[in-house]
Amino acid sequence: MGGGECFRFVVHVVKGKWFTVFASLLIMAGAGATYIYGKYSKQIQKTLGYDEDAMNKITLYRDVGANVAIFAGLIAEVVPTWVVTLIGAAMNFGGYFMIWRAVTGKIAKPKVWHMCAYIAIGTNSQNFANTAALVTCVKNFPESRGVVLGLMKGLVGLSGAILTQIFLGMYEDDLNSLILLIGWLPAVVSVVFVFTLRTMKTERQPDELKVFLLFFYSTIVLALYLMIMTLLEKYVTMGNAVHSKSAIVVTVLLFLPLYIVFKEERTLWKNKKEREMTIEKSEDSEPEQLAEEPKGSCFASIFNKPERGEDHSILQAILSVDMLFIFVISLCGYGTSLTAIDQFGRIGKAQGYSDRLVDSIITLVSIWNYYGRVYSGFVSELLLMKYKLPRSTMMTVVLFMSGIGMLFVAFPEIPFAFYVASVLIGFSFGAQVPLNLAMISEFFGLKYYSTLFNCAQLISPLGSFLLNAKLTKSLYLKEATKELIAQGVDTSSVKDPTCIGHHCFRLSFSILAMVAFFGALAALILSKRTKEYYKGDIYRKYRVQEDEAYKRFKGETYVMFTEDSKAN
Repeated sequence: MGGGECFRFVVHVVKGKWFTVFASLLIMAGAGATYIYGKYSKQIQKTLGYDEDAMNKITLYRDVGANVAIFAGLIAEVVPTWVVTLIGAAMNFGGYFMIWRAVTGKIAKPKVWHMCAYIAIGTNSQNFANTAALVTCVKNFPESRGVVLGLMKGLVGLSGAILTQIFLGMYEDDLNSLILLIGWLPAVVSVVFVFTLRTMKTERQPDELKVFLLFFYSTIVLALYLMIMTLLEKYVTMGNAVHSKSAIVVTVLLFLPLYIVFKEERTLWKNKKEREMTIEKSEDSEPEQLAEEPKGSCFASIFNKPERGEDHSILQAILSVDMLFIFVISLCGYGTSLTAIDQFGRIGKAQGYSDRLVDSIITLVSIWNYYGRVYSGFVSELLLMKYKLPRSTMMTVVLFMSGIGMLFVAFPEIPFAFYVASVLIGFSFGAQVPLNLAMISEFFGLKYYSTLFNCAQLISPLGSFLLNAKLTKSLYLKEATKELIAQGVDTSSVKDPTCIGHHCFRLSFSILAMVAFFGALAALILSKRTKEYYKGDIYRKYRVQEDEAYKRFKGETYVMFTEDSKAN
């Protein structure tokens, strides 16, 4: 290629749909700062001197900000994607920058409600990045949505480990700088790629799934590297030079999919040039940005619902029986999994494991979470394509696995129970995420998908509150108090009693197992309800749209070719 040709090719790549996937993956890789809240929350408490009640309030607002994503969804319905991305970047930088200024003494010690506002703004910003990247890719690849959701959500699951490795390489152990890093780095990434996130009108490639498999393999390599480094850091003391090299390796692995992008866009570029050589006056076939179609009222015709799979309004979807099933499944699945993951530290101590081993297991849970997300996305897509198997059928299996994992915790006398439970619970928790989001898009269409998938996310804190705060913690406290009374200790003198033994979580996790099994039953019923729908061609309307676009293109080029022939 000459200089001008090379430049045009680069422009073609940056405007292409595969570069949008790459940009979305990078944005999602920075959208999980809540996963390392435990690292910097201790620094907030230490430097600002907040008591335990204040930290509980701050943690509550962190959860509210992270899970109340409905505002990002509603805003995304009325403004372009680039605006959503910039709002998220501004909120991310603003929230965490104010926290950093507070812990470094650059401003006076904030009141508790000020810090609650900062953390809520910072964590809520990730929903804007999530919405912009995920919804754009699902709309660009509607026939591979399960795979797309698995990849995107998988990177969010790894983001905590990614940010940790970059932090250690740049700042070593300065936790104040960790807060600054999670403020500026995700914001910069979002701003750099702000105009590449756009919905495009493109034809589906025959080997589209194979291309996504290449993305999948690259993230597998990244996940394995992060797992090895995270475990080594718990057993081996590493110097600054090692951490710096590790950060460079992580950065290289994050940019590795760029090779896939250039390879695929090179093929598309060649096809485009061949077409131009055949018909010199044909229109430029760059992916065309879709104009926003008029949406009308989000709340129109609430009780006059369209067929399953057609575009629903927001209230039509929320008030449907299918969405009710998804809410029940999410409550049972997310609620039990979040509770188990939150309690893993106490579970390990109750069973007599060392702190280092417990920390290692908790680290591995996040890796199994990642594998669950990517595998469920790919496997459910393959099962749907080959056997017309509803995604809710796979959800039934996933929740059954989760229930088995809960029973391993309830009955730790079983050999290797703690290890097996960590794998089953971590994997099943991750697997639920793309399955739920894919079902919402398939049942209710993509018109209001930005809002609908964020609505479903609201169920997570409710499930965690009911099953963790109200059930599991209460029963654990009851068991710990029984031990103190048996030892003749005055319970009023112990602020945070600890329970040691196999009995500590037996009742609570037996109940959680039943809840997970109930969720599996609800998923099975939903599978039977939607069986006929999945037997049909659920992606047919997207192929019809592509065919119509292709016919228009052929018609236009034929007319131009004919006029050119007459002129000659």
